[in-house]
Amino acid sequence: MSFESLGLSPELLRALLDMGYQDPTPIQAQAIPVVLGGRDILAAAQTGTGKTAGFTLPILQRIQPMANTSPSPARHPIRCLILTPTRELAVQVEESVKAYSKYLPVRSTVIYGGVAMDPQVKALQAGVEVLVATPGRLLDHVNNKTVRLGTAGILVLDEADRMLDMGFIPDIKRILQLLPGERQTLLFSATFSEEIKRLSQDFLTNPVRVEVARRNQTADSVEQRIYPVHDDRKGDLLVHLIRSLDIRQAIVFCGTKLGANRVCARLVRDGINAAAIHSDKTQQVRQESLNSFKAGDVHILVATDVAARGLDVEQLPYVINFDLPHVSEDYVHRIGRTGRAGATGHAFSLVAPDEERYLRDIEKLIKVQIPPVVLAEFQQAASFGRTAGRAERTDRADRADPAETTGPSDPVAVRPGRPDRAERPDRAERPDRADRADRADRADRADRTGRPVGDHAGSRGRGNRPRLEDIDPMAGVVLTDPSPEELQARRPAGPVAPLRPGRRVPEIPALLRSFPKTSDS
Repeated sequence: MSFESLGLSPELLRALLDMGYQDPTPIQAQAIPVVLGGRDILAAAQTGTGKTAGFTLPILQRIQPMANTSPSPARHPIRCLILTPTRELAVQVEESVKAYSKYLPVRSTVIYGGVAMDPQVKALQAGVEVLVATPGRLLDHVNNKTVRLGTAGILVLDEADRMLDMGFIPDIKRILQLLPGERQTLLFSATFSEEIKRLSQDFLTNPVRVEVARRNQTADSVEQRIYPVHDDRKGDLLVHLIRSLDIRQAIVFCGTKLGANRVCARLVRDGINAAAIHSDKTQQVRQESLNSFKAGDVHILVATDVAARGLDVEQLPYVINFDLPHVSEDYVHRIGRTGRAGATGHAFSLVAPDEERYLRDIEKLIKVQIPPVVLAEFQQAASFGRTAGRAERTDRADRADPAETTGPSDPVAVRPGRPDRAERPDRAERPDRADRADRADRADRADRTGRPVGDHAGSRGRGNRPRLEDIDPMAGVVLTDPSPEELQARRPAGPVAPLRPGRRVPEIPALLRSFPKTSDS
């Protein structure tokens, strides 16, 4: 089958010829006629089999009769909306649209977050027929009233399983309310779970299901291996693989952004040209790193799953999973970056002991047991779980003879060669403690100041604290209590007149003048 037999226009066939495409892939051969017929479609195929061309070519064919060269923006309304989960995938899809519409008067643009909105607003105001966008930035333009979706008769959800994930449902539903009720909806992805398929029924009308390969199947052209290793030796193993296999171009996937930064820093420290991309990087930095990687200036691209969806790097030979994904379907997307369009590729996974459960889920999903490879330098780190049981072991000769070891029938026997533990001598009994003498009565004890306990105990909770008037400001020591004779001498002679408001007490100034002056006063 050829592209001519699918009924594509001469302009599209000419663009395909310029790109070197002659025969359609299985997903393209089945999806293009369905899309040209105006039907909704739910398509699943292996990553790297040409899903983007499977919906881009028939969409351009359908809007070609309405294409024109008029400079008026009103003559170029939005006729097709393509939603993608990531910025990188949006850029790549829009590049494909431009390449396929090379000989058509069709305008297209891409909008995504992380960059300024003004250039995107100018492009939208000039008029576009095909709009590629991420949901978040598209809703920003909707709120600013810089885009109108009422004329978009075709909706494409690329990587639909992630687009229909629970986190995207509110955005997708809001966007659907802005589209015409009568439209064509296309869902393309590499994987579809049963839950996603049931959920997609809310957005599709009598869809045609196209599945050219077994669901969640990986490409046969990709060689898959697992390398058992403890987590603290993963960095050493990664550097060893890159140098021993002379890897000049590879994508290394990490589970977290922090992990990607650390792996990239480790590779750079060991003299390996590497760059990292993840959602914390600005869009400009991410795009520059990706372009440098495609051009060969950067040999190792360390990325999170933000780069796993839809990225097309021509003839990418290696994909290395530094961390196994927690979602099994993401493994299919990751290794789908290599072995594209029939080319051979290699997918290596560094598996730590605590990641074996994720490995079992992945093998259950793809229905393939991935062979383990145990390197001599990391053999000790590989002795765990099922992966070690399937791997070839070279240290069996070093194991002890079973006849010399304790069998299960004698669980209390002692290991051979180990001396018996000496019995602990009996502990001597402690002598009886002598009875403690009775405490002395409180009246017979003196406090630390030498005064009998109880003095001033009732004076407003002060206890044994000295009174302020008993402190000598010059010596800074506490004086003893005045005797009754001294107290009597301090008492003024004659009757004491009662205090009245505003009346001056002559004894207070005289008392203040009696204190000696210091250098601080």
